[in-house]
Amino acid sequence: MTETTTTPSWRETLRNFLDARVLTMLFLGFSAGIPILLIFSSLSLWLGEAGVERKAVTFFSWAALGYSFKFVWAPLIDKLPLPLLTRSLGKRRAWLLLSQALIMLAIVTMGSIDPALSKNNLTLMAFAAVLLGFSSATQDIVIDAYRIESAETRLQALMSSTYIVGYRVAMIVAGAGALYLAAQFGSEKGHYVYTAWRWTYFIMAAIMLVGVLTTFVIPEPKHKPSSLHYTTHDYLRLVLVFACTVTAFVLTFFLTDALFTHLKAGTDGGVLTGFLLETLRFALAVAVAFAVGYLLVRAGLVDRAIAIETWIAPIADFFKRYGVKTATFLLVLIGFYRISDIVLGAASNVFYQDLDFSKQEIATAVKTVGVLVSVLGGVFGGLFATQFGVMKSLLWGAILAALTNLVFVLLAVSGHSLPVFYLAVIADNLAAGFASAAFVAFLSALTSVSFTAVQYAIFSSLMSLFPKVLGGYSGTMVDAIGYPGFFIFTTLIGLPVIGLVLIATKFLELDQSKLTQPT
Repeated sequence: MTETTTTPSWRETLRNFLDARVLTMLFLGFSAGIPILLIFSSLSLWLGEAGVERKAVTFFSWAALGYSFKFVWAPLIDKLPLPLLTRSLGKRRAWLLLSQALIMLAIVTMGSIDPALSKNNLTLMAFAAVLLGFSSATQDIVIDAYRIESAETRLQALMSSTYIVGYRVAMIVAGAGALYLAAQFGSEKGHYVYTAWRWTYFIMAAIMLVGVLTTFVIPEPKHKPSSLHYTTHDYLRLVLVFACTVTAFVLTFFLTDALFTHLKAGTDGGVLTGFLLETLRFALAVAVAFAVGYLLVRAGLVDRAIAIETWIAPIADFFKRYGVKTATFLLVLIGFYRISDIVLGAASNVFYQDLDFSKQEIATAVKTVGVLVSVLGGVFGGLFATQFGVMKSLLWGAILAALTNLVFVLLAVSGHSLPVFYLAVIADNLAAGFASAAFVAFLSALTSVSFTAVQYAIFSSLMSLFPKVLGGYSGTMVDAIGYPGFFIFTTLIGLPVIGLVLIATKFLELDQSKLTQPT
């Protein structure tokens, strides 16, 4: 699919913000942003007021699995019809409504449990948080697929921008808003009131109706019909194979924890060694899951054609369209594009506390000013990509993400300085918002409309996997080289990304006219 190379005027670009498809992403982004803080920061404060240490319940860490490994079940969302809902709403809206209903159920369930009463209540709360994490990740999968399928490439950057705006506003609502409500209802540290948190979470569940109403109003995007048709029995067997595969992955990942912890303890404890061992652990879990799935298909538990179309075809399509060499290069670029700011972000809050900034100062700068600036960065990133092309915006996003980390060096040297603190937060969030909008537009353009849910889920999971693993060693790095050295390091690891983007621009010739959604 090709489209005109004519650059739109600024007036035309701004007018496109009023396009119904662009505005839709504002509300879907809001729906996507509500759950995440209700699993993490807001819930942590609730548990803290209830006298419970969150680290005492290992189940809570599982809530993040949905976001990290959503590519595992994304193929089912692309292929599996939902009884009644798919026929009446269409493939994307059916899954969207189901995920939103499960999100609301999970939030209401969490609000109905007082974690201070017993260990059993705490365990039930953990399971509800896990349900919320997986439901929210499922909604993310569907929204990403819907965005790519509902509009042509020229609108993807602006749709990414409005999505980021909605998402960030929702984070303010579910973060600062939830804390404000709980305080208004009478709960605070040293004076825990369960009903305050119960009504807070009930209100957050009601706010999710914004997403539900949007789902009913928006049109279903057009889909390329599948060449193969299956019975309900075929789909049920596919779900069974999927469940076995996921179980194999999760069991391998968690059962090897002690082994790899021992291996890391037996080495020099270096950051690179730990990073490589964690990567090996993840690869081992994927290999075991793949082997289990392969053996089940070979045993005839599911029809081979449906298994290939569901799990193999999306990956094969990507390598076929770009070739093995180019596809591998693109995956490397995707895997490391956000490494500079994600690794820095892993240590930022501890850094602020070490400089003796108060919780109020951090909350005002990071949670309020930072979020608003990231929204502006996202809007500017979308406008820039529309005017000058995806690859130019991707390049400037990489440059800004790396170089703005140097402001943190200045903050580390300056110490407790509010002006420099705000300068660092503003620069970091402006760059992150710009880079996010550019990167989402880039990933959307790489994704085939025939396999949107699967391919985009793989890309987005890969985007955060390696940076988050490396970010887990940020504390070790700070202990070894200090904060100034650490921030210089985060700048340096961003420089090769700039080179990767330059190579992609020249070698792949992925300019605005050629970076399009394949049909």
